[in-house]
Amino acid sequence: MLQSRSGYRLARRRVGLFDLFRLSSGVIPISQSARVLHESWLLHVTQIPTAAGREFRVIDWIKNWAAERPMVELRADAAGNLDLRLGGRAMSEQRPVYFTAHLDHPAFVVERIVAPSVLDLTFRGGVMDEYFKDAAITVYDHHDQPHAARLTGKANPADEGSTAPKQPLQHYLAELDEPENSVDVSIGDSIRPGDVAVWALPPAEILDGLIHTQACDDLAAVAAALAALDVLMHLPEAASRDVRLLFTRAEEVGFIGAIAACRPASHERTMPMNARVIALENSRSFPADSPIGGGPIVRVGDRLTVFTPSLTEAVARRAEQVAGGPASVTASQKASEAPAWKWQRKLMAGGACEASVYCAAGYEATCVCLALGNYHNMADLTAVQAGTNTSRAKIGREFVSIADFHGMVDLLVACGLEMPEVGFGQPAAIQPKLDKLWKDLGHLVVAR
Repeated sequence: MLQSRSGYRLARRRVGLFDLFRLSSGVIPISQSARVLHESWLLHVTQIPTAAGREFRVIDWIKNWAAERPMVELRADAAGNLDLRLGGRAMSEQRPVYFTAHLDHPAFVVERIVAPSVLDLTFRGGVMDEYFKDAAITVYDHHDQPHAARLTGKANPADEGSTAPKQPLQHYLAELDEPENSVDVSIGDSIRPGDVAVWALPPAEILDGLIHTQACDDLAAVAAALAALDVLMHLPEAASRDVRLLFTRAEEVGFIGAIAACRPASHERTMPMNARVIALENSRSFPADSPIGGGPIVRVGDRLTVFTPSLTEAVARRAEQVAGGPASVTASQKASEAPAWKWQRKLMAGGACEASVYCAAGYEATCVCLALGNYHNMADLTAVQAGTNTSRAKIGREFVSIADFHGMVDLLVACGLEMPEVGFGQPAAIQPKLDKLWKDLGHLVVAR
């Protein structure tokens, strides 16, 4: 095990070729030993304190991960987004495929020390006001030492009735539980402005096939992207493929890192304009429509836009090839006829994701996501939004299905190995079906 600078341990064991085996369908499933390794990354990464603009601990973890793999080339763009790719590839001969995910999660950042026991923090993300009342938080200082605290209210309540423009970040006051051991203004040896605070929650654990943890959104996707790249770098079939990762910053306050990656800096964007971009997300689950445990979701759009249809179709085609069947059975089939490898195809209009940013910038982009419970750590969210909750709104650990996580890795590996070109001048995936229907039944409409 390797100890990173930020105090989070990084598993050294790599996926070997002998951990992989081939089916007659051409799909390369991942062995149980590799799954265990990927789950260890998932458990580690989703507990790292992070916030928009203060993602340095996750960045350190990824840098350590990359440093152990000589094949991986890592660079940071002007905004601090991370670009990972495999060296020695014939990059100019093909369109690169990017898997992207963001490095932040809704959390607090210390802005100033008001008194030896009182902190002024901004919250960087979207959470309903009801969840902040007297909520417990944990502040991590620059030594990675945790300090317990509790929110006491907004730092600027008088501004609520003001006609002045609303500030983009809301300020909260928090009182430390142990002030005598927490803040020493004279030497600044403990809590400082810029430190990250997160909701006080139990450690991550896997229960009944679900991981309950601090921040699935979007750190579970970060772990999945790294797992997929780790598998691909050991496959001879992937040696000619140009698969890259982009990890972005400050998504939770408005896609700031993604916007930066799309803005030309010195006449060069972070991603080449011919890239095919698959944004990875954790999106709020609606049990009747997008159930947790129903498999990774090929997301066709969000509340802002519909993603690039051709790339969405290409990813869905790969998902269908992995599964051996469509996402759901037809009206003439039994549920028992559904493929064992599950996947979903959904709009997921409960939020917005970075794929909309990439589409707006002119990229061919789509999204693959995990159905997420306790979205942004808001437990019982549906009832709280409806006003039907019978107890006070409470913060809870986010959760996703472990099987869905592994399914996302499977799908990314499949897309890394082969991504069909679908679009203008290319036949749609359903064209062979349309041709057969016409051949079999066209006589019903042809004039005699």
